[in-house]
Amino acid sequence: MKPGTGFAGVWVCGVVMLCCACEVGASGPTPVSTLPSATGWHQPVARPAKTQGWLRVYRGSVPVDQTHAVQLTAIGDPAVGQHVSAALGRSLYRFDGDGVSPPASTCVGECAGKWPGLLVRRDQVVYAAGVDPQLVGYTQRPDGAYQVTIGGRPVYYFAEDRKAGDVRGHGIDNMWFAVSPSGAKAMAG
Repeated sequence: MKPGTGFAGVWVCGVVMLCCACEVGASGPTPVSTLPSATGWHQPVARPAKTQGWLRVYRGSVPVDQTHAVQLTAIGDPAVGQHVSAALGRSLYRFDGDGVSPPASTCVGECAGKWPGLLVRRDQVVYAAGVDPQLVGYTQRPDGAYQVTIGGRPVYYFAEDRKAGDVRGHGIDNMWFAVSPSGAKAMAG
């Protein structure tokens, strides 16, 4: 090696590493966690598949270390067809009386006691497995809370579902239906 070339080689390598550790976006460089740490290389940070205002929606399942997340999962059921579940496998429903464009929840008061909305807070994110993240969003309820929407439809739990996979609310009053991954009514077969 020629005298003086070692430092230049280290300098060039450092510049290349810094350049590779950033991606340039519309607002300038965005750091990506791929720099080495004392314990090894970090994994790249996941990018949201969709952002609506403050809400970030990711594709897939909630990572083990994520504590502030809502999980949406598409599941199949021979009685109602493919539909979406949330926390602990609880089925989600849509209400035909709600507004869609723009999304609006009309289930309040006593109705909300029987059909609690799937709520999301500003410090939470949503993960969607089997549900297109582009179809996931939120609407603000009359009480100020934020309710998750799928395909523009606010989604709800049914208070009488007792265990994961129950779909006891499907078809009630011919207005409440398990929600499909597109936001439509779930249909068997």
